[in-house]
Amino acid sequence: MSEAPVGVFDSGVGGLSVLGEIRHLLPNESLLYVADCGHIPYGEKSPEFIRQRCAIIAEFLQRQGAKALVVACNTATVAGVADLRRDYPDWPIVGMEPAVKPAAAATRSGIVGVLATTGTLQSAKFAALLDRFATDVRVITQPCPGLVELIEAGDLHSPALRQLLQGYVTPLLAAGCDTLILGCTHYPFLKPLLKEMVAADISLIDTGAAVARQLQRLLAERMLLAEGPASETQFWSSGDPAHLRKILPMLWKSSGVVRSFDL
Repeated sequence: MSEAPVGVFDSGVGGLSVLGEIRHLLPNESLLYVADCGHIPYGEKSPEFIRQRCAIIAEFLQRQGAKALVVACNTATVAGVADLRRDYPDWPIVGMEPAVKPAAAATRSGIVGVLATTGTLQSAKFAALLDRFATDVRVITQPCPGLVELIEAGDLHSPALRQLLQGYVTPLLAAGCDTLILGCTHYPFLKPLLKEMVAADISLIDTGAAVARQLQRLLAERMLLAEGPASETQFWSSGDPAHLRKILPMLWKSSGVVRSFDL
């Protein structure tokens, strides 16, 4: 069972940023990845719809033999991870959450900015994070409609993307934020561009590495860490597999076989 793969899914390609952190920390683990590109963006969908997608994809990955599940999407975690843990009590499941705690510890100005989807920012889970970890800092939230769609198209550099991102970041910097939370798994792919926009002393924080460490802990507790070697990562897309195949070298730094996910 320890050599069984780890299943990872996201609304699209954003979870590849988390997949990369898992691959870096746990190189012996075989990985399965489902990109629900046919239903992106989750941030604009109803919680009930997202829960349904989570259930369908989780069942699929369990049938593929996944020994653990990583919900590599903040919006899907907010809407669906509690139901998944209820329905699969013996399955190690790791979700995402915006990095409010480390950001609150890192800020020097006491002002933290959050770039995230509308669904994440409006959630009770996010409000609970603020109540728990951000009572001593000021948190300014910035919904970022349009960013996910551009990243899904493989656009990380265009003038249109730069203008959109600048419009979201500028008010946060003007308000005195010295720490920016990247509250969507797509946004770490924009770090190179963000670093061109902000001063060197502005901290950019995401949770991909923390999720990989939590997965490592859960697998170790259950004696499920693989000895390797890892098999080739398998990919599925509910959108156009050819499109995911085309942008994998950009976001995953490797090519791969992509199958159609259509349930």
